[in-house]
Order: sequence, then structure tokens, then C-alpha cells
Amino acid sequence: MNAQTLCLLQELTDANGPPGYEGAIADIVTRHLQDFCDVDRDNLGSVIARKDGGAGGPKVILAGHMDEIGFIVKHVTDKGFIKFHGLGGWLDQVVLAQRVIVQTSKGPVEGVVGARPPHLTPADERGKMVTVEKMFIDVGARNGKQAQDTLGIRPGDAIVPASKFTPLANRKMLLAKAWDDRVGVALMVDALRALRGKKHPNVLYGAGTTQEEVGLRGAQTTVQAVSPDVGLVLETAIAGDVPGIEEDGNPKLGLGVAIYVFEGSAIPNLKLRDLALDICRKQKIKHQVAFLAQGGTDAGRIHVHARGVPSLVISVPTRHIHTPAGVLQTDDYDAALKLTLEMIRALDAKTVASLTR
Repeated sequence: MNAQTLCLLQELTDANGPPGYEGAIADIVTRHLQDFCDVDRDNLGSVIARKDGGAGGPKVILAGHMDEIGFIVKHVTDKGFIKFHGLGGWLDQVVLAQRVIVQTSKGPVEGVVGARPPHLTPADERGKMVTVEKMFIDVGARNGKQAQDTLGIRPGDAIVPASKFTPLANRKMLLAKAWDDRVGVALMVDALRALRGKKHPNVLYGAGTTQEEVGLRGAQTTVQAVSPDVGLVLETAIAGDVPGIEEDGNPKLGLGVAIYVFEGSAIPNLKLRDLALDICRKQKIKHQVAFLAQGGTDAGRIHVHARGVPSLVISVPTRHIHTPAGVLQTDDYDAALKLTLEMIRALDAKTVASLTR
């Protein structure tokens, strides 16, 4: 992985953008692409960048969702504590005691998620799960008036984990929040940058979509705006190389790009899937497959647009998905980028026409 990509990944993951609040991410994407792409936004805030390969051809969309799982302020108590609600799929046990940032109109406010301590918890409740409904965020306010008037915290403000991008002792292993799906956004940006000034046999669209974590909403408006002929969704895949996860069928860090053969919202176009696997074999790209029985990706909206859009999910295996910090491996990212670029080069008019015959 080169230094430019490393900086891009840090910039994207350190920025905050839960569903409906992706503006900071959209600004980053726009800044990186506006010099050589036509960049626009749809009315849900998704960024759509267009790059013509010089020969016309089919429309190919690269889609990565900009939002991360987060929270929203539901209520500020009289004592100055914040009650909150999840945006996206959280397990309650990974939320408690985490440091968070409340994004207010007056700027970021740091806090910590709290709950009743074990000393004051009845014995028959100590082994039970503490749910988000029983948690609160402590921002150090004296009372509700200070929390709202001085700190600027209001119902509807977004909340994200306070978790900074960090290369681990093994420098190929990167720790950060929001890999799902800033890694896909980075792949989209990197792919367009790699093709800057170069010809390809199609019209390429790079999309940073919004609100994927709450129902694939940005993908629905984006696909309507672009009406592509092929959809390549750039995503994470759940790594199956940690304790407690069945390894069969789950990709592992360090074994390359993961190509989805099934996910809960879309079955891939089989010819497009086979094209990706053939490219990996011929180009000696390290690869593996991913299978996601529950959940979905932006492919769930893209593939059912109009008469149907042949779609495939290309992903980077990631540990600790939907927690305040995940881990991925740089070689897997590089393999995903190489496959994405080779797919773009292969998707000429004849190949795209063959996908539905």
C-alpha cells in the first residue's frame, strides 16, 4: 500500500459521518475527485463522480457507502446526561464504556457511555445484558441547561465512537472505526485516481452513497440518477479468523480480496462473478469468497433497478465489524483495488452485453 492510500484511509476513517450526517465524508470525496471527474450530489447527499473512458461504452458504477454506524441524541435529562438511539446495527455489549463524540452545532463534545455500576446492581441482574435503553452518555455537564445551552447538545445530534486510525505493531494491520464502509469509499476514489488521464472501455461512475446502514437508501436514489449497466459494490467482508466465528465460508485477513457469492440482499450476476474469479486466476490476484447469510449491501438496491443491473460485491476482509474499531490488512486492500481496476478494463460493450444473455 502506498503512502497516498494510507493517508486517504486515515482521512476517511477519522472523519465522522453516521447515516444522514455524511457531509464531511462527501466533502473529502469531492475534494479528491473534482479535478478530473464531473462531481455532483443527489438529493440524499450521495456523491456521484463521472469519468468518461474516451470510448463511450456501458455505464459502470463503483459504489461504496459513506455512512458508518453511530447514534443519535434522543433526549437530554435534567441532570445533563444524554439518552441515545442507534443508527445502524449495534450489539449492546460493544457500546458500554466507550468514548464517544457528540456532533453539535457548536462543535464536537466528548463523552463516555455509562450505566449503573456492578456495586449497585442487584445480584440477579449482574449476569444480564445491559441494553442501550439503560445506558446514557456522560459529557461532564452540571445539568441539562449546561448540556444544551453551553455545549449545544440537542435531540437529533449525531454521535460517533471516539476511535482514531492506528497502524498496529504489524504495520500491515490497520485499526480504525468506520471501515464499513470507508474502505469501499477509498477503493472507489483510488480506482478513479488510478485511471486519471487513462482510457477505459466504459463510462465510469464513482458513488459515495448515504444511509446504507439504515436501509440502503442512498443506493436507491443514486442508481436512479445513474441508471448503470453494471454495478460493482465495494465493501467490507466479515473476517472468519477470530475466536468464536466459524471459519468455513468466511474470508480471512491476508488471503486477498473477497468476492461475494451470496449476501442477504442480492445474489450476484453469475457471469460477472465468474469474470471476477477468472481475472483473479489469470492475473494471480490473491482472492477468496465471502458468504453473508444476514444483512445486505448497496447491491440490494442497485441490482433491481429498472430491468435489472448485473452486480457484484468486491470486498476487503475486516475483523470486528460493527464495533467502535475494526482491523484490516493492507495487502487485501491492494488485491481488491487491483481486481476492481481489471474489472473496469474488462467491462467493454461486448462483455457487458454477454452478462444477461
